[in-house]
Amino acid sequence: MSLSETPLTTPTTYFGYGSNLWLHQMSIRCPTSQYLGVARLPHYTWLINDRGYANVVENTNTSQTYSDEVYGLVYSLLPSDERRLDRNEGVPIAYTKELLPCDFWPSSTSERANTSSPPAETRDMLVYIDRNRTSPNQPREEYVYRMNQGIRDAVTKGVPEEYVRDVMRKFIPERGEEEGRIGEFARTQAKQFRDESGVSE
Repeated sequence: MSLSETPLTTPTTYFGYGSNLWLHQMSIRCPTSQYLGVARLPHYTWLINDRGYANVVENTNTSQTYSDEVYGLVYSLLPSDERRLDRNEGVPIAYTKELLPCDFWPSSTSERANTSSPPAETRDMLVYIDRNRTSPNQPREEYVYRMNQGIRDAVTKGVPEEYVRDVMRKFIPERGEEEGRIGEFARTQAKQFRDESGVSE
């Protein structure tokens, strides 16, 4: 279901699957956001698209392998934070907004969600998605830094390590802390994103 603008008085349940897996980045971009747990988006495939950033692409596969589903972290967004996130995500040019049904494992900031157990519920969540740029490609250098921060947080919160290994690591090489220019630029991007692809500039 397309979503152009959510009601101004109701918090939005947001599914983050890219660099917004990085809890620190979310706390900067959306300071009133609250972490809610882990979710899984079925019948979509995670990839890095030709802009150099994460995207999810719908698939028709009936299998339940990690390549046919997307895991992410869930946040509650107040309208002011959703507007901030819209700007960072380049809505409606780089991404559009949709409500998609996701399997949900609620947990607190101090808990690890048990994603090996059945989900507590299926809930419609806000997903930023690019329906136009769906070809796999290479990530931008600074994005690798931010994704590695996010992957560490996601695994800590309960996103399966096998999913990271089988899906995300095909695009995001595992690295230690980046120093110097790339790390500094990545931290700047975490605070206030500038689209290096030029799509939403």
